[in-house]
Amino acid sequence: MNILLLGSTGQLGSELYEILPKFGAVHAYDYPDIDLSDFDGMRALIREIKPDVIYNATAYTAVDRAESDVELAEAINARGARILAEEAAKLDALLIHYSTDYVFDGTKGAPYLESDATHPLNVYGSSKLHGEQEIEAVGGSYLIFRTSWVYSLRNESGFVKKVLGWARKNETLSIVDDQISAPTWARTLAELSTEILKEGLPALKEKSGLYHLCGKGYCSRYDWAKEILALDPAKDEQIVKEMRTAKSSDFPVPAQRPTFSAMDCSLFEKTFNLEIPAWGESLAKAFQAER
Repeated sequence: MNILLLGSTGQLGSELYEILPKFGAVHAYDYPDIDLSDFDGMRALIREIKPDVIYNATAYTAVDRAESDVELAEAINARGARILAEEAAKLDALLIHYSTDYVFDGTKGAPYLESDATHPLNVYGSSKLHGEQEIEAVGGSYLIFRTSWVYSLRNESGFVKKVLGWARKNETLSIVDDQISAPTWARTLAELSTEILKEGLPALKEKSGLYHLCGKGYCSRYDWAKEILALDPAKDEQIVKEMRTAKSSDFPVPAQRPTFSAMDCSLFEKTFNLEIPAWGESLAKAFQAER
């Protein structure tokens, strides 16, 4: 199997890069060697490699910056996704693409299904939704996996490492409790979205479509932070004495976030006969893996 991996040094892409070689030859690229907004360059790369599978683990993910960088967010997340879909279709290749819970507005009050109406609240969510729509419009063979709150302990700027850092510098922490979704360990996401390759490409192409794939269950950022500190293998370094709940309005940012964007992943589990671990279980494994 000839595999093209885009975004190979990111928190998801680096996990995919470690797993994918057991399935075939992996051609791995990341910025600046590839740029999804360079449409001619992307077409040329795909035509040269002629992959059987394309894993697109790259995206414009700066949620707040996207509010003032609309053109680039759309170029990478929407038009770039269309280029991948078009080139994959010409090669009869399978495109595996990752999207986000931010395509929803968070007003449903229950976990979202793939069939629920979308209504993004920010530019990032809109650009990712447009990417989904572009891939679907092209057709061909594709799997779009919507995920949420992806984290890696290798990512120093991610939420987990930020919470650990705050707890070592502050006696009081204020964490929002009005943003609720599912934390997703990058390694779990990578494992599940490569395990499917064991079915073989013909079977996977028959299952083309959109699926929700994130940690099972959901929590607020406040509850997530509490669990992070409880699992911290170096608790003696913490100086935090009190954790307080806060509201998103207490921390104004350019991009509005949905309040409840948890997703129901039962369609993925049923279709691919795989069980998704609970978000807390994966978080505990993430800490164990880093010891």
